Amino acid sequence: MGSGQSSDKLHCNRYLDGKGPPPLFQQASDDLNGRNRGRRDIQPEGQMTWVILPRDLPGFPGDNTLQINYMFPDGIQTEKHPHPGQPYGGLQRSAYLPDNRDGRKVLQLLDKAFMEQLLFTVTTNQDGQDTVAAASIPLKSQPDGGIDGYPDSDYLQTVTKLLRDKGIE
Repeated sequence: MGSGQSSDKLHCNRYLDGKGPPPLFQQASDDLNGRNRGRRDIQPEGQMTWVILPRDLPGFPGDNTLQINYMFPDGIQTEKHPHPGQPYGGLQRSAYLPDNRDGRKVLQLLDKAFMEQLLFTVTTNQDGQDTVAAASIPLKSQPDGGIDGYPDSDYLQTVTKLLRDKGIE
């Protein structure tokens, strides 16, 4: 911003160019009508399913495994995404939880977060292509070993806290 421009003028130009947020009265009206909670509609259309696998995860002996499957087809970005009208690449990812009381609770929370469109978003990858990626909630995408796998004794508590921070309880 040069010395001849004020931040008020820049802010105004953003609104005139249609790049600013909706007016506060519209945001408040949308909140009252339940149409906008200030955190929805960034996740593209997709599907979440889960199955029980007859095997345990490292650190959870004797428990079966919950395999959660996320599937997002390729699509076109909407006004809610970084580049409206442009294509994005889909995603197929599996995540794993122990099939016990705590794992089932986290599954319910992840399902709620998915329904509220908080788990995934459209983002630009390292190659400059837009694609679906996990948002700020880490998923254990490997049942065994590695940074995205088990054992991880703190994972269920960490995910529960992160989801609570997003209003999912």
